Amino acid sequence: MRQISAEEITNNVEKICIDANYNLGDDLIASLKNALEREESPLGKEVITQILENAEIGRKEKAPVCQDTGYAVVFIEIGQEVVLEGNSLQEAINEGIRRGYRKGFLRKSIVKDPLDRVNTGDNTPAVIHTDMVSGDKLKITFIAKGGGCENMSRTAMLTPAQGRDGVINFVVKTVKNAGANPCPPIIVGVGIGGTFEYASLLSKKAILRPVGSHNKDKAISSLEDELLEKINKLGIGPQGLGGRITTLAVHVETYPCHIASLPVAVNIECHSHRPKSIVI
Repeated sequence: MRQISAEEITNNVEKICIDANYNLGDDLIASLKNALEREESPLGKEVITQILENAEIGRKEKAPVCQDTGYAVVFIEIGQEVVLEGNSLQEAINEGIRRGYRKGFLRKSIVKDPLDRVNTGDNTPAVIHTDMVSGDKLKITFIAKGGGCENMSRTAMLTPAQGRDGVINFVVKTVKNAGANPCPPIIVGVGIGGTFEYASLLSKKAILRPVGSHNKDKAISSLEDELLEKINKLGIGPQGLGGRITTLAVHVETYPCHIASLPVAVNIECHSHRPKSIVI
């Protein structure tokens, strides 16, 4: 068995939530540069250029790349041979969020009650998803999920008869209805299968993949390519101002489901895509 202290978890969460908000990933930057080459609209090119310049300013000046520093969503993979010392896992993570958002001068965006709307003042509590895996490591994946793009995400319970075409129609319609609201160019995560809530979780996990990567299943990879093509034909373009590049990537994840169901979820991510991972 391997012991990991709650304080070590807290320190690492503090570090990566600041890093995520200041430094966009190399995969995203590469995808944006590729999009700049493929975009045909002069206005679209200017928008992508400004996004890239903004990312560079955030990195150099150590400043948030977006004023919406997001809901803290944390995915934990904890080895079955790990023993935690000190505070609970949830409290260790939330304390890391508190410290990181305070020290990083990151906006606090969480309200304690969805109806009373009183700000918690420290961007907690985080939403935490935990998986038990083999081994003696602990992997923490943090993503700062902006409210604008999250608001445009949707889940549907299709009938099995609607099949592949029904999935495509739902995903494309969701992006079309979102328009400029999620700050395109976006990343589209799609979850197919499982149950009502699990399809949504799959769609969020899908956006954590390296930008532009493909599902290992050839049929699903083909679906990703078709969705990417159809979405980019919508003409929404960067920041909704028209153009070829509405989405940088479509990532699809699947899971077995009930014979009577076809759950589908779409989790839209803005161009300020901010995931970071660390292994302890």
